[in-house]
Order: sequence, then C-alpha cells, then structure tokens
Amino acid sequence: MTFKVEKLSETQTKITTSTKEILLLGTAHISSQSVEEVQQHIETENPDHVCVELDAGRLQSIKEGSSWSSMDLQKVFKERRAFLLLANLVLSSFQRRLGSGLGMKPGDELKAAVDKAEEQGIAYSLCDRPIQITLQRAWACSNFWNKMKLLSALLGTAFTKEELNDQELESLKKGNVLESMMSELANFLPTVKEVLIDERDQYLATKIFNAPGKKNLAVIGAGHAPGIIEWFRKLEEEKAESDLEKISHIPPKKFISKVLPYIIPLAVVGLLAYAGIAKNFQAALDMGLVWVLANGICAALGALIALARPQTIIVAFLAAPITSMIPVIGVGFATGILEYFSRKPRVNDLENIQSDSSSLKGWYKNRVTRILLVFFLSSLGSSIGTFWAIPKMASMLSGL
Repeated sequence: MTFKVEKLSETQTKITTSTKEILLLGTAHISSQSVEEVQQHIETENPDHVCVELDAGRLQSIKEGSSWSSMDLQKVFKERRAFLLLANLVLSSFQRRLGSGLGMKPGDELKAAVDKAEEQGIAYSLCDRPIQITLQRAWACSNFWNKMKLLSALLGTAFTKEELNDQELESLKKGNVLESMMSELANFLPTVKEVLIDERDQYLATKIFNAPGKKNLAVIGAGHAPGIIEWFRKLEEEKAESDLEKISHIPPKKFISKVLPYIIPLAVVGLLAYAGIAKNFQAALDMGLVWVLANGICAALGALIALARPQTIIVAFLAAPITSMIPVIGVGFATGILEYFSRKPRVNDLENIQSDSSSLKGWYKNRVTRILLVFFLSSLGSSIGTFWAIPKMASMLSGL
C-alpha cells in the first residue's frame, strides 16, 4: 500500500497513492499570480485529468456573469430566503472588492484552469459541492441568533476599507493565514465552519480522489489543502467510504429546532400569566409594556438605521412585539415586504446590484440592498429586544 505526501513548494503538494499521482495546486482566489501559475502548471505537467474547485453553477456565473435582472424579491421574502440572499451578496461583494484593485474577479484562476484544460484537450471535472447546497446547509445548521451573528460579522467585514496588495494576497497561499481564519470561524460559529470547510474538504477530496486518470492536477483554494490531504489518507489507507449523499442535501429540521421558536412566546405568556396570578393585572401589564417597548423600539431603531420609510419604521415598532410571538413570521418579513411595495426596485437596481453591494453607500443607494438592510436590521433589533426583555421581565417578577 502506497501513500506519500511531498510538499514541493508553498503552493504545490504531490500525493502518491497506489493507483495514481495527484498534484494539489493551492491558490488565492483573487490573485493574478495564481492565474499564471495554474496555466503554467497545466502546460508543464500535462496531466491526464484536471480537477477544479468549482460547481457547474459557479462556472457558468464566472463565465457569463451573475444575472439578477430576473430576480423576484417579493418571492424571495415569501420563500424565506432573504437571509440566504443577503449572505450570498455580502460574501461575493467582499471577494469582488478585494480583487477589484488588482484587476481580478473571484474565481479567475479556476476559470483559467478550465479554459487551459479545454485548450490542451485535457478532460476536467468540477469537484466542488453546489454553492447553494453549501449555503443552505450552513443556514439550516444555524439558529436564528447565529444567523444574525454571521450576517453582522459579514456586513462588518464587507464595509471595511481594507484592501490587499499582490504581496499580501500571495501570502494567503501559504495556508497559515487562511487556516487561522478558519480556526477563528470555528470558534465563532462551529456549525457553519463544519459545513463551509470540513464538509467541502470531504466533498472535494472524494471527487478528486475518484477522478479518472493516473496523473491528475487539482486546482483548489490553499486553505482546503490540509483537510483534503487528510481525507486522501483515509480513502487510501483506511479504504474509508465517503458518503457524499449525506452532505449533498438540505438536512431536515431537528426536533429542538422545530420546538425552539415556540419556547420564547411560551416563556413570555408564562411570565405574564404568573405575574397576573401572583400579584395583579397591573403587574402583568407593566411586564407586557416592557416586552412591547423593548421589541418595538429596537426593531424601529433597526429600520431607522437602514433609512426605511417612516411608515416602515412605524410598522416595525407595532409589528415586532407581535411577530416575536409568532414562530412562522418575523418582523423583517413585514418591514421588508412593506418597503418593497413602497420603494419598488428599478431595472437599474437589479442590473447594478453586484457593483452597488461592494460599498456601504451602494447598499443604501440600491433599492434591492436597501430593502434587505431594512429586513435584516429590523429583525436584528427585534432579536436584541427579545433577549433583553425576557430577563428583565423575569427580574421584575422576582421583585414582586
């Protein structure tokens, strides 16, 4: 049995198994040198097969550009996909902003691998899990509060002015910076790290390991290399079965996830009922006022920060205390839909959504992203109000 790992350079690792040789080429996703390196290695190595960290949808998007003109924002809200759309926009805009200063677009080096393989007449495989499956699995594994934490962190990152030069980008290919970021992500939101990184390592490794050919070249993001190599070892030495079916679909909600949204309204009702029984109706009324004001003010403040229309801010205040008691609807749905009908997106808003989402000013100028901000910030405000109000109500009850 043969399994050998050779570190050829900062970006190259050669793995020899009993059946084939695999050259892993780690890249920075927005680096001009990565594009040149990919093209050069396919020419000089002349592999039997090229594996690329892409799925069919992302390849089409890179080649043709993302089309938002046909997006139905009202449908997005009704299908409860607004959080997912917001996360997708923030992630893509952050990568695009970093690459813009270098004349690069995210995924240029992966497209270069496909183009060069086609030019050389070499068969290639798209080995990454579809991005929508990855994002939806990450979303399904996160509770509401973790979704808020993740989007808050992403928005904060997206609106920073920091840009990287070529030298700093090339340092990312050494892996240590990316691995440090991954560790930080694991500490911040372990469930998201598992889906975005660990599962994709498994998926990529299995697809690359099982790809046809005796001499293969795999173009991957540098941060995935350690995880992929570990999975290669399992697949070769332990003859482990990698069940991709298990990580290729949206998991059904767990029992606790189904029950949890009902705990908050039950807790609120329980506290109010106990106050009425233990003290009097006025005590329950005082506690209820805390609930209404905490939710309403925080949600309205979020809508105000998003520069929502006055009627939307009023609706945020009135709806938040009620929607917080209804598990199937949130205040963001109410404010988002109202803002949509009172400030309907124009054609140029849909056409310019990618460029506008690269700056804070653009998020406020574009009607689509403004609506998403209203949705998110009013939802975040209501959540903050909820998590402040319940302990406050409990402390008022203990003082009766």
